[in-house]
Parts: sequence; structure tokens; C-alpha cells
Amino acid sequence: MKKTVSTLLLSAVLCLSASAQILPKFQFGLKGGVNLTSLSKSGTFKSDNQAGYLGGVWMRFGALGFNFQPEAYVTSKNVTVEGSNAKFTSIDVPLLFGGKVGALGFGTRFYTGPLVSFAINKDQNFGTAASNALRLNYKDQNFAWALGAGVDIQKISVDLRYEKGLTSQSYGAGSTKINLFNLSLGYRLF
Repeated sequence: MKKTVSTLLLSAVLCLSASAQILPKFQFGLKGGVNLTSLSKSGTFKSDNQAGYLGGVWMRFGALGFNFQPEAYVTSKNVTVEGSNAKFTSIDVPLLFGGKVGALGFGTRFYTGPLVSFAINKDQNFGTAASNALRLNYKDQNFAWALGAGVDIQKISVDLRYEKGLTSQSYGAGSTKINLFNLSLGYRLF
């Protein structure tokens, strides 16, 4: 009798977790966090990691254990170049594809995808960068590739991500690419 009840309970839990992965879902939330930025160099100068911040929104569409997660956030990237501090602020839009393992509000996600960064500087203010992001006007913007993992605990998510710069920038004596790690905390609104 105990084996039958145990088998039925285990079967019910497995069916619930399987259906949680199969059914289509839409989620939306807020996120904020910190990043460590560095410049890979092809010139003569060196760069050190500096802390920055990020804050914005994310959406997740998923079914069958796979998901698509577009995000939009403002990020500050700080680096030291030849003894002076350089600060970059941008609107970043990653388009992440991945998978999720877990059920009942708990899970682990793995993802990768492209990221376009709309710089906010003297030539392009916040309004122009936001307009370019909404219109997907990616000309003269920076590109990166993101790779990361996350943990979901009910409505809270924690993500660790690496972003490898693909677009070369000219700073100082050489051509550079911005690379960064970011750690973020998210809250699912629905």
C-alpha cells in the first residue's frame, strides 16, 4: 500500500512538472544589478575592471522547456584606460534564447544570444538612443554576444552573464572591444 501511494504521489509531481514545462508561458519583470567591464585591446594601452550598474525590464516567452527572453535596460560601463577613467552609458537590448529545468516556481535557466547596445553620449542622448532601440535602428551601434545562467525562486530571479564585445571601438592608441560580466536580480511582476 505504501509503495502504491508513493508511486502515485511521485507520478503526480512528475506530471505537474512536465506540464509546467510544456504549457506556453509569458512573464514580465524588472531587473537591476552590477557589472564589471573591461576592454580587450589590440593597441598599447591596458584596462582594468571597474564596477557599473544596470536596470530595466525583461520578458520571457516559453514552452516545452525552451524560452526566448528579450530585455531592455540602461547600463553604465566604467573602465580605466591609460590611467584615466572612461564611462559609457547605453541602452542594451539582448535577445536571449535558452532552456529551463525545474518546476513549481523553482528552476535553472541557461541562455545565449546577441545584444545590441545603443550608446548614450554627446552625439546621442537618452531619447535618441531609446528611439533607435524601439525602431531597431542598429546602424552605428555596438554589438555583443551574451552567455549566461540564471536561477528562479518563485518571483525572484538571479542571473550571471558574460557579454563578449563584437564591435571594435577606437580609444587611445588602439582598437578595443568592451567585455563585461553582470550579476542581476530580477522580480517577476506577472
